Amino acid sequence: MAKILDQARYKCALAAMQTVQSIPGAIPILHSGPGCASKLNDNNGTSGKFSANIFPCTSISEKEVVFGGAEKLRTTIQNALRVIDADLFVVLSGCTGEIIGDDIQSVAEDFQDEVKPVVWTKTPGFKGNNYIGHDWILHGIFEQYVSKFADVPKEKGLVNLFAGVPQQDPYWLGNLRELEKLLQSIGLKTNTIFGFGRGVENLQKIPAAEYTILVSPWAGIESAKYLEKAYGTKLLHYPTLPIGATETSKFLRTVGQFTGADKELVESVIRENEAHFFYYLERYADTILESRIVSKRFTVVSEAQYVISVAKFLVNDMGFFPEKLFVVDDTPENFRGEVEKELKSLNYGIQADVEFSTDGHAIHDQIRQMDFAGTPLIIGSNWEKVLARDVKGHFVNISYPMIEKIVINSHVAGYSGALYLLEEIYTAALAMLKI
Repeated sequence: MAKILDQARYKCALAAMQTVQSIPGAIPILHSGPGCASKLNDNNGTSGKFSANIFPCTSISEKEVVFGGAEKLRTTIQNALRVIDADLFVVLSGCTGEIIGDDIQSVAEDFQDEVKPVVWTKTPGFKGNNYIGHDWILHGIFEQYVSKFADVPKEKGLVNLFAGVPQQDPYWLGNLRELEKLLQSIGLKTNTIFGFGRGVENLQKIPAAEYTILVSPWAGIESAKYLEKAYGTKLLHYPTLPIGATETSKFLRTVGQFTGADKELVESVIRENEAHFFYYLERYADTILESRIVSKRFTVVSEAQYVISVAKFLVNDMGFFPEKLFVVDDTPENFRGEVEKELKSLNYGIQADVEFSTDGHAIHDQIRQMDFAGTPLIIGSNWEKVLARDVKGHFVNISYPMIEKIVINSHVAGYSGALYLLEEIYTAALAMLKI
């Protein structure tokens, strides 16, 4: 991971245990020091079927550091299989186990003949953050478990759909469900593995899909490419989470062309959704167009996904103007050019400057020096709340850490999600008006 000087926006790779946790019926087995699960599970309302408080863990101590922890891991797996009613067990290694060289692969593979499947993934925090760990875990599950179902016949119109990193993105589940609805509205069948009603059974259907659609700037790309290589599943990598009419309509047309969906149906769905979207905007046109409520100049301090998608929505649909934007998810160097490209292709010839940084203190110093020509609009995480107060700006929390807000099933994706985001923005602005 890059060095974090202040205000962490992500966690270590082991925190991607939440990716496992978000697959109903799956549970991680941690080969790590004591307390890792509870320390890393700091999001609200994310326990799912298995709470992080009951994750099996070897709780590596000085003894294992000296003599090795492989046998303790073996015993932990045995006991987990005996007492936990899960459908899939995923062994994850933390920093200590990797440093002392424990071979979790050989231990996990000793359980291949068990009734319940056991797979493994190395997720030491010193090798990456939980965005990267998410990809490692999916790749491991696809390669070791999903491969057993590689011979299932292809199902016409079936799409594997992946989007935001589970639980790291507060809106991950609502966004995923909205993307499902959008794809289903143009005649496609969706296969997702996260959240209620999905799970291990849907993992088994992955090789049957004709297509994989990844909606993400970079997180999850390697595991998606693996599906293309291993099962011949055609991959559409769509780098922008669609928010609002412009981007969502573009998304539907791109998907329709990629999958061969009925063009007339796609256009019909777009017309209907755009009509609803602009109807609601027109109802509140007097408020939205009043520049004294929101100055129309904004900055975003967030993961690449939201920096791109929020900027595109506010510029392309709402006519806002971006100040410098800040990507804080430690985007790998080889993807930064693509992120910048997306932010240089806004409507009206507008181009947004972007900085990749993990130093929240330095970011805030820059924002304090910006001239917003009015009341600033700052969209980011809970770290930006104090900053917004200091510069007398409007603040909307859209990304981790989200401490003072609970997201149950809300979403910001699609046409309807954009309206929700506008509600958040103008509610924050109206709350600051002096009566």
